[in-house]
Amino acid sequence: MATYQRGKFWWYRFRFAGERIDEPTKSTSRTVAKEAERQHRRSLEDGFNNFKEVRQNRIRVLEDIVDEYLTGYRLRYRSASFAEYALGHVGRLLGTKIVADITETAVLRYQEDRLREKAAPKSINEEVRFLLKMLGDPGEVIRAHLKETKQLKLTVHKNIGKAFDSEETEGLATKAKSSRSPHMYPAFMLARNGGLRDTEIKTLTWGQINLVAKTVQVGRAKSEAGEGRIVPLNSEVYQALVDHRVVPQAVRRDQGRMVRLSLGKAQAFGPDAAHHVVQNGLEDNAHERKGQRPLAR
Repeated sequence: MATYQRGKFWWYRFRFAGERIDEPTKSTSRTVAKEAERQHRRSLEDGFNNFKEVRQNRIRVLEDIVDEYLTGYRLRYRSASFAEYALGHVGRLLGTKIVADITETAVLRYQEDRLREKAAPKSINEEVRFLLKMLGDPGEVIRAHLKETKQLKLTVHKNIGKAFDSEETEGLATKAKSSRSPHMYPAFMLARNGGLRDTEIKTLTWGQINLVAKTVQVGRAKSEAGEGRIVPLNSEVYQALVDHRVVPQAVRRDQGRMVRLSLGKAQAFGPDAAHHVVQNGLEDNAHERKGQRPLAR
C-alpha cells in the first residue's frame, strides 16, 4: 500500500490477487488519495468474495449490460462490427444469466461451449476479453484469477500467411468475373489492383471515381490517414469499372438483394490475400469529384 505524488496530483498503489493496481485520484490531497485507495481495495475484495455491495448491478441480466455496453462502444469507436460479433456470442450463451452468476467457472464453461461449436481460439479469447471488460471490477477479479492459473487465454496456433502466386490470382479473377453478381469482378479488381479494403469498396460511390483522370478517392477508411486518399486506376481496374458502369439496370435489379450485398465482397476470395498482389508504385493525385450514387445501383 502506498500513496505518492506525481505532478500536483496524488496517486495510490497496491497489489491485489497478484496484480498491481496503480491509479490517479485527480486530487491534490493525500488524505483523499488514502481514502480512494481504501475504497478501491474494499471494492475488489467484495467482488473477490462475492459480497453484494453493489447489489443492483450484480442482479442485472447480462444481455441488458451487453446492449448498454454496445451503445457506448458505437459512440466511441469508428466501427463496432467486431464488438457486435463477439458480444453476440456472449449474449447468446450467457445473456439470460445475472452478473452474480458470471464466475470463473462460467467463463471456463463458455470457452468449452464455444470450442464445441468449432469457434477459433483467437475469437474466443477476444469474446472473453470483451465479457470481462464489460463486467468492470468483478471482471477484473475473474481475469486476475484465470491469469494466475493460466486459464485466461486459449492457445492460439499461428498460421503463416501465403501470398498468392500469379496463377492463383488469375484463378480468383476468373471466378469473380463469372460470378452471378456483376459487382463481384470490379470489387475484386479494386481490392487487387487498388489496394482498397472491404469497407472502402462497400461505401464507394460513382462520384468518388474519376474515369477521365483514372483515379478513385477513398471515402470511409480504417484510419483517418487513409480517408480521402487518391488511388490511381491501372488499365485492368479501369476497364472493369467502365464495363460495370454500362451493365443494364435490369440485370442489376434481377440479382436483387444478393447483388447489393456482393458489392465489396472481394473478401469472398480473401481481401487480405488480394493485398498480397496489390500493384506497387501507387501515387497520390489531387483529382476529386462529388456524388453519392453507390456503385451497386
